[in-house]
Amino acid sequence: MSNADATRTGGPRLVVSLYVIVVLLTAFIGFVIGVIGPQGLDPELFGVVQLPPTPVGMAVYGAATIGTLLGVLLLLVVFVSARYAE
Repeated sequence: MSNADATRTGGPRLVVSLYVIVVLLTAFIGFVIGVIGPQGLDPELFGVVQLPPTPVGMAVYGAATIGTLLGVLLLLVVFVSARYAE
């Protein structure tokens, strides 16, 4: 396998693809939970924004929460790897 093949399928592109897949999967699971509608759902985005316990509200809650958490971690990894590269 040449370097061109490895570059096309790995590295930052793979990480961003996995990030998008995880965020979309979380939004889908939130939507499903909203459709099921268990009692006592009260999604509160970042402890500030009240969201309705509807399928769309739960999808937004899941995607925004996981997207932000993973995004911050990803940015920290990028910062550290750029700063302390060999």
